[in-house]
Amino acid sequence: MNEALKELLDLLDLEQIELDIFRGRSPRERHQRVFGGQVAAQALVAAGRTVPSDRNVHSLHAYFIRPGDPSIPIVYNVERVRDGRSFSTRRVVAVQHGKAIFTMSASFQIQEEGVQHQAAVMPEVPDPTTLPEYAEKMGKIFGDDPGMQEWMNRPRPVDLRYVSAMTWEAERDPELRSAETTVWFRCDGDLPDDPLLHVVLAAYASDFTLVDTVLLPNGLAWGVSPMMGASLDHAMWFHRPFRADEWLLYAQESPWSGGARGLARGQMFTASGELVVSVVQECMIRMTDR
Repeated sequence: MNEALKELLDLLDLEQIELDIFRGRSPRERHQRVFGGQVAAQALVAAGRTVPSDRNVHSLHAYFIRPGDPSIPIVYNVERVRDGRSFSTRRVVAVQHGKAIFTMSASFQIQEEGVQHQAAVMPEVPDPTTLPEYAEKMGKIFGDDPGMQEWMNRPRPVDLRYVSAMTWEAERDPELRSAETTVWFRCDGDLPDDPLLHVVLAAYASDFTLVDTVLLPNGLAWGVSPMMGASLDHAMWFHRPFRADEWLLYAQESPWSGGARGLARGQMFTASGELVVSVVQECMIRMTDR
């Protein structure tokens, strides 16, 4: 397990400061705001710690309300909305500077049997081990650009391998502009067997590339195009158990953008083709004068 993954697991190990109140921190980095996937993952940890151990999360619905301040802790207040025979519902509010920055509702269910089908088919893509690692792919795009070296070469908790084009490639080459993003990912190290941890890490990784899927067909790229972007809301459904330290294929598409917003949806498959997670997100894409 690399140091970046150890640091992420430490960030997800929230401090309990009172009944149903938890505190989390952000990485010591020079970001202007907290990564949305981190807030969603920490909120899910907080909710999960108030639910009986025999109930696994099956869905979450979240809103990003204000940018998070990475320089101070985030307080997570959990409301126990309901505990029924089969389902538990929790509402989480993340607070900084006395104001809500994020809200989430999450539902948990006991293990039950039921009818089964899977209409979704995993795309035919190259094996992840044949694809370049993130730093290698970024190096091919930016070369020895000193402004990108630290970002390209920093240790990462999640091994991300692009099947499709990155936004910077599509910004330069119109032929690569597609409303689809496909990546393989897995946590870079062996993880404990705790089912909640694997779900939480998938929630963390789910926010990496969804906004990119909206940027791609419009020829926009982070740090290059005159625009600003942010996640607005985020929903996930967890269909069956999986491991976040094994390869998952994340197939994403953007059916629409307009009105300074864009919609993206994604599906996560195991390497054997089982659909394990469905994701939908709306994001803000606002053009600037720069």
